[in-house]
Amino acid sequence: MNPQPSHIPVTPELEADALRWLSRLHDQPDAADQLAFSRWLQADPAHAQAYAQAQVLWELTESPAAQLAVEDVDALNALLRAMDTPRRSRVPRWSAGLAMAACLLLAISIGLGWQPQRWLDDMGATYVSAPGQVRSVMLADESQVTLDADSAIGVDFSHGERHVTLRRGAAFFHVTHTGEPFLVDAHDGQVKVLGTQFEVRLQPVGAQVTVLSGRVGVTAAGQPQRVLTDGQRVAYDDHGTGDSQTVDSENQLAWRGGWLNYYKSPLADVISDLSRYYPGRIVVFNDELGKKRVSGSFPSADPQAVLAALKTVVGFDQYTLLGRVIVLR
Repeated sequence: MNPQPSHIPVTPELEADALRWLSRLHDQPDAADQLAFSRWLQADPAHAQAYAQAQVLWELTESPAAQLAVEDVDALNALLRAMDTPRRSRVPRWSAGLAMAACLLLAISIGLGWQPQRWLDDMGATYVSAPGQVRSVMLADESQVTLDADSAIGVDFSHGERHVTLRRGAAFFHVTHTGEPFLVDAHDGQVKVLGTQFEVRLQPVGAQVTVLSGRVGVTAAGQPQRVLTDGQRVAYDDHGTGDSQTVDSENQLAWRGGWLNYYKSPLADVISDLSRYYPGRIVVFNDELGKKRVSGSFPSADPQAVLAALKTVVGFDQYTLLGRVIVLR
């Protein structure tokens, strides 16, 4: 079922109005609110269509959106603490019933695509790449770093060591040897450079390290260092370091040339990567859909075309909200 029939146009502004009304009517409206809503609803057939669409979206996304809203609120709290700004009132804790409207109204009021966690990451970053931008930078020691889209790193060359912190996304490193240690920190783990070319990528939980050439040592969760060489990959989280795997590292690192390559990868992982190249949000609101496996090579420069290809192969419903939020189910 498509909640937005083509014969009645619904603009992003009208979508926003409908979501605001939906939020007000779920929050103990008084008689004046109910009368104003009735007048708004009858003023234009497009208003009724927009409100019906908002109701369908609410029903589709109510439960999983709660987690999304909580994540944004947690990030907003952390951002406020980092900015050391006096808080006049407690940041609200959204209920599951208002989760989706809360997230979307936050995006409307502050700016589409705005996410507190991104601001928090960027505050401590030295170099940042925007969504859709793959950026290469040269560090003070002439080492080269290529940031994947929507990524951020902090750099600290002091006290006889070269430290880089991966704050968001992924980065590919081509390290120049100077005699000083080169260390990359990511999610409570550390990568020590013993060779030259490798990638570190943050995961929903933990991080993943892929070596193109040379050697690196990976230390996490208080475990002994794991040494990786050409074409090897390892992932780690708070519980420890997994087994190393042999991979086609050139193929896996093709994002540097504008391609995203996958072989029997969960759709949720593919969408997570693709979201870095879309100037908004792409969200999978269906666990079973997210588990479906995908293989293929996709151009990162055109997320909409990739979604169209995936829709043909995998099969899912797609809804676009406010021109910037894409919901898959």
